[in-house]
Amino acid sequence: MVSGMIAQLDSTGVVSPSGGNLSSNQVYATPPRALRIITLPGPVGRLEALLNEGAPDAPFAALVCHPHPAGGGNLHSKVVYHAMKVMNDPAWGFRWPTLRFNFRGTGLSQGAHHGNAESDDVEAALAWLQSEFQRPMVVAGFSFGAVMALKAFCVGKPAAEVRALALLGLPTRFQGREIPYPFLANCALPKLFLSGDNDEFAPAVDLMQVVESAREP
Repeated sequence: MVSGMIAQLDSTGVVSPSGGNLSSNQVYATPPRALRIITLPGPVGRLEALLNEGAPDAPFAALVCHPHPAGGGNLHSKVVYHAMKVMNDPAWGFRWPTLRFNFRGTGLSQGAHHGNAESDDVEAALAWLQSEFQRPMVVAGFSFGAVMALKAFCVGKPAAEVRALALLGLPTRFQGREIPYPFLANCALPKLFLSGDNDEFAPAVDLMQVVESAREP
């Protein structure tokens, strides 16, 4: 849903806008790469997004949430891109339609960074994806994106269409302070926790404690 914009794709599928204004009434597609450049309605304005279309008979669709924008996180971040590839690329066998989006105040998304309310952006992106594909969803997030995904779907009543969460680099400490996740004790969604050996924000010992505190599965 981009109007008045010309977009170019490089070999990694990164979009380079060359000018123009956003609108919510058109979609430009790139058939050879099956990549759609869109905007979707968010809680405080339009959200910039990319949809990598999957197989027509894919059993799931997927949503990927990017890391903290203060550290340069956006929908083009390396981990976000590779998470999309795992869920969308035929080489991995999934071929799920996969949506990446920019949180409020990031890239061309409207609004300003908040720090907590971005969980509402996750819910808005999921609502758009569900209306587009009407199938079960898998939600992945990296770092800040993992936190926002957890808050969106493990606090309060979970979304019925979400079947699993992939939490990549879920931060357990920041600036010397531990980050607690007490709501994980009641989160019945299947959860995958994945973090690098040298992740300074998610030391293995801390992450294991978080995993042990979480409700199965």
